[in-house]
Amino acid sequence: MATTNTTKKPAATKAAAPKKSAASADGVAAGKAAGNGQAGPSVQPILNQQFHAPAPLQKYGTVSQRLPIGLDEKTREQSVANLNQMLADTITLRDLYKKHHWQVVGPTFYQLHLLYDKHYEEQSVLVDTIAERIQILGGVAVAMAHDVAELASIPRPPRDREEAPIQVSRLLEAHQIILKNCHDFAQQADESGDDGTNDLLISEVLRANEMQVWFVSEHVVDTPLARAE
Repeated sequence: MATTNTTKKPAATKAAAPKKSAASADGVAAGKAAGNGQAGPSVQPILNQQFHAPAPLQKYGTVSQRLPIGLDEKTREQSVANLNQMLADTITLRDLYKKHHWQVVGPTFYQLHLLYDKHYEEQSVLVDTIAERIQILGGVAVAMAHDVAELASIPRPPRDREEAPIQVSRLLEAHQIILKNCHDFAQQADESGDDGTNDLLISEVLRANEMQVWFVSEHVVDTPLARAE
């Protein structure tokens, strides 16, 4: 009698589906949560990259010839160093104006309150102009407050509120420091052939600071009050 083969054939196995990554699952969940029922890409920022950063793009104090502006490396290094000094002092003067703008008191409060803020805005424009020139020369502009404080040559004022004449005296001292450096740095730029830096220092930085000195200093001129007969 014929025998029947009762051995069962193994069931065909299905190919394992690839596992979805966590990012993919998040994208699907985000898409469904948005109400469209469609899978979408994950939009997750890559955080904390500063803790595993490679070498910086450029070290402070160096220059790179990124722009073909016709100046050699030594000339650009000198101009960048001088301009960073000017930038640190200009940022300091700008912030000194804002400090006095907030803290001024006395009979001339309104006039000085407005004048200080006007000069603050004008110094802010100079800050940006100087920093951009540094970048054009292939340098790195000083930026953060603690770095500015280390580099600035303008004396640090107290945190206290002071009388208006004291505020004016501090501002005039700061202007004088900047203007002295401005003359020296402009001459160096002229001698090295850096006409762009020379023009910036004379046409913008020097002239703006001289004008502000005039407006500020007139507030402490000792003149008699006019009296009607």
